[in-house]
Amino acid sequence: MYSSDTTKYLIHINLHAEGVVEKPDVVGAIFGQTEGLLGEDLDLRDLQRTGRVGRIDVHIVSKKGETRGEILISSSLDRAETAILAASLETIDRVGPCVAHATVERIEDIRVTKRKQIVERAKELLITHFDESAIDSTELLDTVRESLRIEKISVLGEERVPAGPNVLDSDAIIVVEGRADVINLLRYGIKNAVAVEGTKVPAVITKLCEIKTATAFFDGDRGGDLILRELLQVAEVDYVAFCPRGKSVEELTRKEVIKSLRNKVPTEYIRDQLTDTKEEAPAEAIPLQETMPVIVSEVKEPEEAAASIPPAQPVMTLEQQIQEVEGRGMARFLTSDYTLVSEAKAGDVERAVEEVDSDTAGVIIDRPVDQKLIDVFLAKGLEFIAAPEFRDIVKRPLSLRLMKIRKA
Repeated sequence: MYSSDTTKYLIHINLHAEGVVEKPDVVGAIFGQTEGLLGEDLDLRDLQRTGRVGRIDVHIVSKKGETRGEILISSSLDRAETAILAASLETIDRVGPCVAHATVERIEDIRVTKRKQIVERAKELLITHFDESAIDSTELLDTVRESLRIEKISVLGEERVPAGPNVLDSDAIIVVEGRADVINLLRYGIKNAVAVEGTKVPAVITKLCEIKTATAFFDGDRGGDLILRELLQVAEVDYVAFCPRGKSVEELTRKEVIKSLRNKVPTEYIRDQLTDTKEEAPAEAIPLQETMPVIVSEVKEPEEAAASIPPAQPVMTLEQQIQEVEGRGMARFLTSDYTLVSEAKAGDVERAVEEVDSDTAGVIIDRPVDQKLIDVFLAKGLEFIAAPEFRDIVKRPLSLRLMKIRKA
């Protein structure tokens, strides 16, 4: 009996029959038209019986009065014998009642294919399945330091909510969603975070917010929006810091954490925005992060967070760009980091926006913005608009942040 373990070669033959035939017709034609053609030593039936040739696999499809497909025959003969056997199969000129044409496409060396598979798998094992023997001193130190920070996490109240070690002693706290968020802030030296651990705000956090300066810092998703809404209803929150949309606080880098906390806004403006959202569109359609107002005033950081964050670099902020535009009847096109791209008169902004390049991420404009102008900016792929007023907005796009300029 033939064993696949001894296969050396695989013969691939293309078959074309000028009519509709079936697999038994093809197999019968192969045996019938090669019988006695190569002598007793290479007779196909005898070769199968002795296990030197495997079964004949036929894969054919009939369409529009023709049949096409492939014949596969495995062989454990040597190279010369396999080549002769393959050549003999090309003599097949009929299958059943139909004229047929058989052509050897290739003879595959199974051993070569297996060797390639072995090499590729060996490369994968070499990369992924060996323990690294080199010792990285920096990594060891970071691991030990991080474990120390994690061990410093305490629990507060009857609900036993996770909290940083300085929550009770600090004058300011940062309210986050879960334990993993507290741990991530600890990695960056921020020790005054406390987690709500769910959608129901614990009583201990409500009490802390009454006596301390509280900043809410939740994930940039629908769940974070819902927790923020509830927290604002039951607790006295002073500021709100926004996580980048689609990200979680626990996965933010140090730079992202710093940027989010620096760009926090007073809660009173978020409350106004919640009211505006209910009037203009369903809450599900407009995330809070997408309608964040811009406060043209400096906001001091909570003590604990500020202590762990280095001074900002002397770059022009969005606030400074707004001050340059305000009251001048001008429009400024900015990059995503608020670098000036170009400037135009506010009345000419429709024409000017057609000339901006792909680096332009947003615009500050000293004039009211209506739905028509929003559609123009949206078509250019802008990400944000800052304006003193938005009028007659029928459809507010989720991909475009509408930032209302307000003086504190």
